[in-house]
Amino acid sequence: MILVADDEARMRKLVCDYLRREGYSTVEAEDGRATIAAFSSKPGIDLVILDVMMPDLDGWVVLRELKARSNVPVVMLTAKSEEEDEIFGFGLGADEYIRKPVSPRVLVARVGAILKRSLPRPPEIDAELARCLQGTGIEVDTSAHHIRVGGAEIAATPLEFELLVLLASKAGTVLSRDRILDSVWGIGWAGDPRTVDTHVKNLRIKLGGAGSAIETVRGFGYRFAKAQGA
Repeated sequence: MILVADDEARMRKLVCDYLRREGYSTVEAEDGRATIAAFSSKPGIDLVILDVMMPDLDGWVVLRELKARSNVPVVMLTAKSEEEDEIFGFGLGADEYIRKPVSPRVLVARVGAILKRSLPRPPEIDAELARCLQGTGIEVDTSAHHIRVGGAEIAATPLEFELLVLLASKAGTVLSRDRILDSVWGIGWAGDPRTVDTHVKNLRIKLGGAGSAIETVRGFGYRFAKAQGA
């Protein structure tokens, strides 16, 4: 089920109509308090599409509240174009940031890509990742979507989780921003490639000292340091 929160009834209806055509069930909310109430009362919400500029409580306040309760993916919708707003949203845990006006078909495609990331992986993936992460202090459980550093779980967003899995699984290989975007955000994503830098920065902060394993290759992209003997 997808929760669509926007104070514009026309926008809510348009998005919900497209989502339902693709087989998704939806629930609507017209302001910040209604969004939190719907999230609390409706079990099984898999993703939230959240407008930033809403009455009562704005999208940033709602985002904080949702992320304090759950790791449910949240797609932020906004008419603002400032890069600082996007960085701010990712810092609060947003999984995607889409500027209005947006094609409903594009939005539905982004929803599908985000939900696809949550699908379970074969168990052998964890064993390979453990080998690549050897000596970093980082542990990844792909079935539960958990990341631990020194035994303590960190609060990573789904995008940050996928970013770490991609980089670690290709340890020793330099990955361009475009390749990272295609693999993590999905082929055809039309946002700013610098969003990769924002997510890498946030992931490094959350990983603490272990974040140094993610190396910047200037002018190209990023590389996860290969474990000795791997």
